[in-house]
This record gives sequence, C-alpha cells and structure tokens, in this order.
Amino acid sequence: MAAAGYDAGKVPASSADLMEILTSGVTNALEGRSGKDEYQALSLQDYERSFDQLPDVVRSAVVDRWGAPSDDPHVTDGHFRLALHRFGNQVVGIQPARGYNIDPKETYHDPALVPPHHYFAFYIWLREQFAVDAVIHLGKHGNLEWLPGKALALAESCFPEAVLGPIPNIYPFIVNDPGEGAQAKRRTSAVIVDHLTPPLARAESHGVAEELETLLDEYYLASGVDPRRLKALTLDILDTAARHGLDKDIGITEAMDEETRLARLDAHLCDLKELQIRDGLHILGESPEGNLLTDLLVALARVPRGNRPEQQSLQRAIASDLGFEGFDPLDCDFAAPWQQGRQELLANVLGAPWRSQGDTVERIELLAREIVAGNRGVPEAWQSTLAVLDDLNQVLRPAVTGSGHAETSAVLTALEGGFVAPGPSGAPSRGRPDVLPTGRNFYSVDVRAVPTETAWRLGWQSATLVAERYFQEEGEWPKSLVLTCWGTANMRTGGDDIAQALALIGRVRCGSRVLAVSPGSNSEAFRAWTTACRRYLAGFRVFRDAFPHQMDLFDSAARAVGALEEPEEANPIAARMRSESARLQAEGLDKNEAERRAGFRVFGSKPGAYGAGLQALIDEKLWRNVRICRCLSDMGWLRLRWRCGRLRREVRSRNEAENRGRSPAQSGQPRTRSSGQ
Repeated sequence: MAAAGYDAGKVPASSADLMEILTSGVTNALEGRSGKDEYQALSLQDYERSFDQLPDVVRSAVVDRWGAPSDDPHVTDGHFRLALHRFGNQVVGIQPARGYNIDPKETYHDPALVPPHHYFAFYIWLREQFAVDAVIHLGKHGNLEWLPGKALALAESCFPEAVLGPIPNIYPFIVNDPGEGAQAKRRTSAVIVDHLTPPLARAESHGVAEELETLLDEYYLASGVDPRRLKALTLDILDTAARHGLDKDIGITEAMDEETRLARLDAHLCDLKELQIRDGLHILGESPEGNLLTDLLVALARVPRGNRPEQQSLQRAIASDLGFEGFDPLDCDFAAPWQQGRQELLANVLGAPWRSQGDTVERIELLAREIVAGNRGVPEAWQSTLAVLDDLNQVLRPAVTGSGHAETSAVLTALEGGFVAPGPSGAPSRGRPDVLPTGRNFYSVDVRAVPTETAWRLGWQSATLVAERYFQEEGEWPKSLVLTCWGTANMRTGGDDIAQALALIGRVRCGSRVLAVSPGSNSEAFRAWTTACRRYLAGFRVFRDAFPHQMDLFDSAARAVGALEEPEEANPIAARMRSESARLQAEGLDKNEAERRAGFRVFGSKPGAYGAGLQALIDEKLWRNVRICRCLSDMGWLRLRWRCGRLRREVRSRNEAENRGRSPAQSGQPRTRSSGQ
C-alpha cells in the first residue's frame, strides 16, 4: 500500500515485527491490560452518543446481556481501550471478541449472543473517530458476519448492519471456502478477494511411522532370506504400534493372525505417507516458489481436471506410459503385493524396498515431482505424460505464479473503488483449476446444477463403498444412516454429499440440471439396502441458506420412495414411514399430520440460527434443571430439538413467514432454548 501511494507511516520490517506490535499492546485478553499503553481510546461520552443512535431493539438487547457501557471491562478511566494501532493514514487492529468471560471458540457462531459494548466501540471508533473510507477484514474468517440477524437482506436492527454500517468491506478470503465467504457477502456486503490455499505436499513418513516403516521393510526382506528373525521383528513391530496407539486407530485385535495385523499396519502407514497436507501458510500477494511451487503443481495435477487427454491425472499418465496394466495409482490397495515388474527408471527413484502397490505409488509420486521440477526428462514415447506436462506448464503453472500479484492488485483496486472481477470458487486440488488465478471476487455455485454430473458419479461410488464396508464389518446391510452435510464442502465439490445422500436412497434419477427426482421401479433399485431409512442432517448454517432446493429435493425423493407400495424387504423406507405414521395416529394425530411427520428426513438449524446450540445449554448449566434434562438422553433431545428445523416446505415456509423482515432480537428469539419448531 505504501508503494501505491498510501501513507503507511513507519512500516514494520516483517510480519513478526507487526505481530510483536499487536501483541505488546492492548488485545482482547483482560489479563494484564493495565500495563499496556499501546491502544486507541474512545470516550464513554462519544460512545454513548453514537450508541444512542442505534435502533432501540439493538440497544436493549446489548444492555440486557452486558449491562451499561461503563460496566464493560475494557473501559478504563472513562475510555474504551481499543486494540488498534495507527500507521500513517491506516490502522491495524485485532477484531474484538464476541464477549468476555466466555469461551471465544465455542461462542464464535452463537446465533443469539449479541456483541458487548467494546465490540461496538471498536467499529464506532473506525467509522466516526478515524473516519475510515474502507475496512479490510483480513483472512478467513472473522466473527462480524456471524452476529445475530437475518441470513440475508439485513435490516438496520440486524447486528452486522448495526455494527459495521455503510463502510465498504474488503475481505481477502481463501478460494476453497465459498460457503463462509458467501456468508460474508450476504451479511456484510463484503467484496471478496480470494487467495490461494496453502501449498500442499505429501505427508511422507516421520517419527514413529518412519520407524515402523523401516521395521516392516526389514521384516519383508527377512521373510525371504532369514526367517529366524521374523518372530523378533513381528514382536517389535506390533509392540511399537501398540505403544503409540496405532493398533487401536486401525482396529487391530488379538483375534487377528500376525500376517493380517502386519498387512493392515503396512497399508495404514502407506495411507498416512500419501496424505496431502499443508506445507506452511499462504502469504497474501505472494505466489509459492521453488519446492513449494513444485509440490503444489504436483498436487493440482494429481486428479483429473477434465475429459481431454491433457487434463488427466499426471500420476495416472505416468503409470500408463510405464505399461502398468489395470493399475490406478489413485485407487489401489497399498498393501497388495506388486506383481508387474520393476522398471529401472522407477526403481532408481528410491532406494527403499519395492514390494507393494503402495511402494509403486510412492515411486510414481517422486518421479512426478522430479519431472515437474525439471530435474528429469520425459521419454519421447511417453505421450500421455508429455500431454499432461504440457498442460501443466501452459495452464496450471502460469495460473499459480500469477495469483500473488493478482491478489495484491485486486485489494488495491477495491480500495480505489474499482471493479474486482468475479470468478468461480472451489478447491483447486479437487480438479478445479478454473478457480485460478486467484484475486477475484468469488461466487459460490449455481445451485440449480448441484449435484453436478461428476459429483453424481462420485456420490454413487462413495455410497457403494460405505454400504459395502458396513456389510464387511457387520455382516449385514445398514438399515439407517445419518449423513451430515456442510455448505462449504458441497460448494467446493459440486454436491458430493448431496449426491451420496440421493444415491443411498437408491432409486433416484437426476439430469445435468437437477430440478426434480422420481423413484424408479423396484427392478431399478441400486440394492435392497439403499432403500433403508435415511436421516439427512442438513442445515448447519451455510447449507441451510445456500441449498434450500437440495433439501426439498432430498425430502421429495425420500417421500416419493416412501409412498411406494412395496414389501418391507424391498423398501424399508416405506415400511418405516408406515409404522411411524401408525404410531403417531395411535397417539392421537390425524392421518394427514401423522403421515407428514413420519416422512421427516431432513433436519437442521431453524432460519436465523447458526450453530448447533448445545454450547449455550452447557454454558448456562441447564442440565441441572430436572424438568429440562432428567438424564443424559434428555441432553440428546435438546440437541435434536435445536437442530430439527424439520425443513419440509410447509414447515420452513411457516418459520420464514414468522421471521420475515424481523431480526432475532425483534422476534424475541431466545438465546439458549431455540427449538426449531
């Protein structure tokens, strides 16, 4: 900003110096505040004059919860001491906490916790004392957009609007989190400037995992040379795994034979080694370089990015050019023995033993890294790999390296009142190179096209794996499942979770533009078990606001399947709904209402609520009230009541009609015992 002509005063030499300045002054912590003299002050008189201009319902809610302004612990000698530091015509501050003497993490998304006076004072000082032209909320994510109020089209009595006012809000935000970024756009009118994810890298083996991997390599080498050592090595391996709890992590039991236990442990270590992890943090305005850039490009090229040959997986292309028949490095049994020969090119990549499919995957990953880094040439005969590599260098590499400059430029453009171009959002490492370069005002997703065709395919695959694994472990097909869906995850993937839920019903047909579903005949059933009863926990904050059509879609699908006249063994959903309806009628409900309630399969927070609500019950120690909670199961009921917004069309419409145009404070929404009725 200083280079762009802004008066930045004395700029800290490094981010560490800036952090030292911020933490040495006043912060949100109450302890030790009296000894810190780096802050900005707002007098109680100035604060009360501004606070009195807020709507009555806002002022009443704040005073009822936190008392008079003078009672705020951040007030000293008649002034609020604010965590703000001035650098020329700019100020840098620490956003206030949503309260004091509470757990800040657990109350971050509390749907009813109004902010204290100190919170208002912070923004009043920015708006009226310093007269800022714009604010930059740096990084995912702050707490302003989660304050009480409507989900969108906020009124003056909604707290984000009452706190921030009309100040332009510029919000650098990670590109792979469209759900919470959309929340900031809806509730604080934020201009998003998306930025890169942290660089990704293979986890590889470290510590006890590396120790066990060495022991396992020694074991398998000895099995063909020195069988006498096997018993001692087996004891060392299993004792080491038990000492560090790995046996419990992967379900190793004494009933298993030693060979099974070793194979399962070997597969687990391969899984850990091939995990993708963050290698540090992204720095806004800087693109990764050197090894960080190489690792990120390898991660981006790992999954297919389209249907053209140059958009396939780099690792799959290498495996294909090596002549590995029927081997998929992205989907294989790591513990299975390798039986397709050991090409010299791949053998020379790593000096460790090569005995399993997991070892082959590791060598392919290391070879891919050397190729992308330019340390190893690609044979001319490797046409698949050359095609992918050309696309990587022509498309992916420029998009990544150009992101840093684009991010800085977009922030400066927004500060000048210019237009920040829109762009898609999602996880670039999940086959979404279209979100690059960053530095754009991202949008989330076209909900009419969710689930996408790719998500639909992946949803069926994941549903199959879930059911088959349950059958393998339990000896029977599952009868009921609970599936929790998150808005951000479904925006990022195009609706994988939604597709999985529909696939688990088993008889739903969807087109590329998903507008409705219809049940197929019993012969079209995915499997008998897929018609089992499903409870779909949607509606946690963002999902409820972003995907109302998908909730109705799933509800319609479940009800359509439940309305079929089929025997219980072919359609457990219908059987469950019939039995629940009969029970409710026996309890006094009329037939229509009983059938409606028996069909509930979608649950979530009620409109205007964010979070599960359980923490407020715990904070206020409501379990001590016998009439509220007679036993631990009652706590489960309270949790269910909070979440069961029961988002059937007519129920949700009634709630929205009741709350339309009103904030939670106006509608008298309780702070702790919202039932979602």
